[in-house]
Formats: sequence, C-alpha cells, structure tokens
Amino acid sequence: MSAQAMKRDFSKDITETRLWRERVWVAGEWISADERIAVTDPASGKPLGFVPSVDQTIIHRAIDAAADAQVLWSRMTPDERADRLLAWYDGMCSHREDLARIMTLEEGKPLGEAQGEIDYAASFIRWFAEEGRRAYGEVIPSHLPDRRLSTMRTPIGVTAAITPWNFPSAMVTRKAAAALAAGCPMIVRPASETPFSALALAWLAEQAGIPGGVFQVITGEGRVIAAELMKDVRVRALSFTGSTEVGKTLIRQSADTVKRLTLELGGNAPFIIFDDTDLDAAVEGAIAAKFQTSGEDCLAANRILVHRSVYDSFLDRFSKATANLRVGHGLEHGIQIGPLINDRAVAKAEAHVENAVQRGARVLTGGQSLGGNFYAPTVIADLSPEMALFQEETFSPIAAVMPFEDEEEAIRLANDTEYGLVAYCYTSSLARANRVAERLEYGMVGINCAKLTGPPIPFGGVKQSGQGREGSHHGLDEYTEIKYTCLALPE
Repeated sequence: MSAQAMKRDFSKDITETRLWRERVWVAGEWISADERIAVTDPASGKPLGFVPSVDQTIIHRAIDAAADAQVLWSRMTPDERADRLLAWYDGMCSHREDLARIMTLEEGKPLGEAQGEIDYAASFIRWFAEEGRRAYGEVIPSHLPDRRLSTMRTPIGVTAAITPWNFPSAMVTRKAAAALAAGCPMIVRPASETPFSALALAWLAEQAGIPGGVFQVITGEGRVIAAELMKDVRVRALSFTGSTEVGKTLIRQSADTVKRLTLELGGNAPFIIFDDTDLDAAVEGAIAAKFQTSGEDCLAANRILVHRSVYDSFLDRFSKATANLRVGHGLEHGIQIGPLINDRAVAKAEAHVENAVQRGARVLTGGQSLGGNFYAPTVIADLSPEMALFQEETFSPIAAVMPFEDEEEAIRLANDTEYGLVAYCYTSSLARANRVAERLEYGMVGINCAKLTGPPIPFGGVKQSGQGREGSHHGLDEYTEIKYTCLALPE
C-alpha cells in the first residue's frame, strides 16, 4: 500500500486532516527524506503511514535554523512569546479530539486517556506562557561600597529534546513550552513508534505563529540524531525521557560540550498500603496507579507492598477489580486497557510472569497474552526481592503484590532499588505519612492519592531515575542561566 493510500485511510479518523503529517518540520518547511520509517497501529498491527528518517544534512539544517532563530526569539518580550504560546495552546484545545485519536492510533492508549493527555499536554503550554513572564532576577545587598549587585535570567541557547512513545504529546510540550518561554528554540526528536503526535503539534505551532526555527520536529534513528545533537556545541541543553541505559549514554556524550541535561529515566515505584487505611480507597488508587496507559508508564506502581494483616483482603478485592478491566482497541467504547506498544513488550511481560511463578509467586488473575500486542491485566501475589518483577520496571499491566510486617520493613523494601522517581503511600495516620514521605528515597511521593502530576509541580526523580526538574517554576531553570551584574556607582 502506498503512503498516499495510507494517508487516506488514516484521515478517516480525524476531522482536520492537515494535522496528520508525513514530513518533518525544519527551518519553517515541511520536508521529506529518501529513507522513511513505517508507523504501525499497535492494536491492529495495520500500517498508519511513514515518516522521514533524516540524515546528518537535515539535522545540521535544523541546528542552523535554531541558532539563527535564537537571536530574534530571545529578544522578544516575555509577553510576545507568551502570546504565541497561548495561540499554540488554543490550537491544541480546538483540535483536542483529533489529537487524541491520532495518539490512540499510534500509541494504543484508550481514547479517554488520550483525551486526558491532550489536556495535560496543553496545560504545560499555558503554564509556561505565564511563567515566562515571571522569570525574575534579584537584587543582592552589596558587600562592596558603591556597588549595585543584581542577577537576571538569560536563555541558555539552542535546546533539544528526545521524547518517549508512551506520552507522545505531553512529553513534548512539558519540555518545549518551558524552553520557548525561557527564550530558547527547541529541536524535538519524538519516538519512532509515535511520531504523528509530535508532528501534529508542529503544525499547530506553525499556525500559532511560532517561527519555524524556534520549534522543530525531526524523525529518524535515535542514535544518529542524538549523536549529532550532542556533539554540536551550539546545542546547549538537552532534555531526555527514556531508559536509564540511554540516559547514561547521553551523559557520557555530553561531556565534550558540557551540555546541561535534564533526564527523566527509569522507575520502580512502590505502592505502600498500611493496615490503618481505607482498603477500598487503596484498591481504587492501586488500580489507577498501576493500569493507566496499560502499565506502560514510568509512574506506574511496580511493587505493591501491603501490611500482612490486610494482605489477603486486599488481594481479593484488587484481583476482582483487575479482572473486570476491559481490554481492547483504544477507539472502542469503554476500553480501559489498550495494547502494549509492540511484541517485545509482550515478550517481556511473559518473561516476568514466568520468572515470578518459577520462584513461588501465584497468578491470581490474568497472566497470559490475549493475542497480538494485548496482555491480560494481571495480579501476581507473593512477590519477593529475587524476582525480576521486584528488580525491574515491568512496563506492562502486571501488578506484583507482596506483604510486609511493619513500617521499617515497608520503607526498606520500597527503597531497595536503584531507581527513585515516584512512590505512593496509603495511611490514615498523618504522623506516619510525614515519616514515610521523608524517608522514601524518591523525587515525588503521593500520599493517599495516585494522581499527583501537573504543570505546577516539579516533576523528576533521584538516584538513577534522573536529574533536573520539569514543570513548576523550576522548569525554567533547565533552560536559563543566572547572569550576575556588578554595577559601580560614580560619586
């Protein structure tokens, strides 16, 4: 089937067909390339279309365009930049349904979740449009006579982002909106599995009047693009969301040009349930924390730790709720669990379950492939530290549960990982909530809640889950430098 034919098939699902782009957005032009990458619907296995696999010439052209655009964009007032960003935000809101359908088709998540992500993604543009107006400096009381000391924030320069497939819109806007608000252009390389969401955002940015060199989207082989971005001294900062292994490679590659890196890497989130909590609320929270985005989420609860006295009761309620989750194509009504992204993800899920069962775990529900890229929502009881499910981020709809005896053991088990992105804790004791939150070695902690992200919060982890923070007023820190000025006053 030709690319043009696939475009017609794809466009049946959206109203504004210009959102669907099979070219990259570079230097204010939509351009193609000789090499192309096929994009497939993970639910049906059917092809959606192709995107370019850009070569070094196009990558360098994007960097050149960003460097040229930096001068004008950085000299705009914060209000002028905010106006362009708010027009971009309005475009996302106006095309919410189309953007969500594009996301569901290429990523697989249920349409309701995709709609929620579009709202989430747009909210970062609105937040940073306003936050850019508040990039304040400070006046410092002088230790020197006849001096006035002050600081200002200045744009760091050309920036880049490498974004993942599981949140193909939100991870673009959370990075790009902050960079643009700070006065920096950004080049985005989206995941090859889900490029159409990012390209649709580029078209909306074009319509919003954001100059072509200020926001660009290039697609292709990640290692090739990353290598060119990392070795070019003009690219001053890079934000990456993905695996810890790739993050470490980027750290090594950044050394020669001393780039600023913002890294959101792997997770292994504990979900702690104490015996004094509302068990129904804990079950509801665990379902939300585990199974959103079909478990393919760095914030997903990976190890559910339950106090021994309520362990059996929790397992009974939780496994029944899990068994009732509806699995299917994300565009079907009422679907709660979509496909995994590819067959490798299914194979990993199968291997994790097999490994756990061999080491004494029990499968209470699910535990098998449903054909294609679909995997049944699964509850594994009697998790133990030697199992792969305890040690690794499963990135699938597999909920692994284990008991603990007391608070000390819960904290020890929760912290027994090289990762530290997010942790959850359910308890009715305010004192315990504060104690546990302080001792958990994680960048974010949710107490009695599963939903904790949004534009006002500093998103990020500790240990091998990354460095830097995205969102909140700290999000601008990643794309600005503090310049100090010492002014001598004449007599």
